[in-house]
Amino acid sequence: MPLYECVLIARNDVTQQQVEAVADEIGTSLEAEGGAVKKREYWGLRSLAYRIKKNRKGHYMLLGLDAKPAFITEMERQLRLNEDILRFMTVRAETIDEAPSAILSRKSDDRERSFRGPKPAGRFDSGRRRGYDDREEFRAREEFSPGRDEFRGGGMEE
Repeated sequence: MPLYECVLIARNDVTQQQVEAVADEIGTSLEAEGGAVKKREYWGLRSLAYRIKKNRKGHYMLLGLDAKPAFITEMERQLRLNEDILRFMTVRAETIDEAPSAILSRKSDDRERSFRGPKPAGRFDSGRRRGYDDREEFRAREEFSPGRDEFRGGGMEE
């Protein structure tokens, strides 16, 4: 049987257990058809690139399936009818890697890098952003410029 990878995005209103239940339903109906779920990963609640049906976040789930094409068609029809599923995409794959996907491996790398480094140079200790006039050379010019308030420019003096 051909191999498929399916990524689905569920609404952020539902719980992780409800997303797992949707994946369980797919798994049980697939096993009844003679296929198998080779890989299953929950990627977590992530921000969407743009709003989908008034949602800004969604629960992501990856499924690696060994199934017949007829089952994939029926599964996609069921996902379309489910109101909790915002989007899904199923692609045919040559192989399904048993190793964690790039999304999960990147998450673990982020957790290892907990030290953020020194404070950025563009802020004062108070947290206020530095403006154009706050640079040292401009402050020095203001201190030593004689009579800067006397000349305002614009018109000619008589």
